[in-house]
Amino acid sequence: MPETRPVYLPADIHTPDRDITHQHFRPGEHVVVLKGVAGGELWGDAMKVVTPSWHTPTDEDGWRLFDPSGGARSYITAHPRYLVHLSKRCPECLTHQQAMRRYLVPRIDDSDEAVDCRWYSLTALNQLVHIADAAAARSGR
Repeated sequence: MPETRPVYLPADIHTPDRDITHQHFRPGEHVVVLKGVAGGELWGDAMKVVTPSWHTPTDEDGWRLFDPSGGARSYITAHPRYLVHLSKRCPECLTHQQAMRRYLVPRIDDSDEAVDCRWYSLTALNQLVHIADAAAARSGR
């Protein structure tokens, strides 16, 4: 039987340290949460910013998002540092996206299949939490 290697999923070295304010986003804007790579390009979940909402895992201001493909979890809350503008070309989001692309794309096989790097999970309260924020919460920050 052939030996199978574990899948290598790179750590997200950019998002946890991203310094972005809550005011950077506005209701009605379209954003993406970058989650991995597909076909040599960044891949993620596209959503619409709805309204301010407290982000419990980080104990900071977040945004309530509408995920049109979310099913039972159509509305989730996320921290602003997880979000990248889709509806406008702002310099900060473009810089973050380019840094993620330079770091991540070369580290994942060039496959058409979407590779989710498993940086995010959803809490029971539909709060999107990055693995670094979840670890900080467990350690008491």
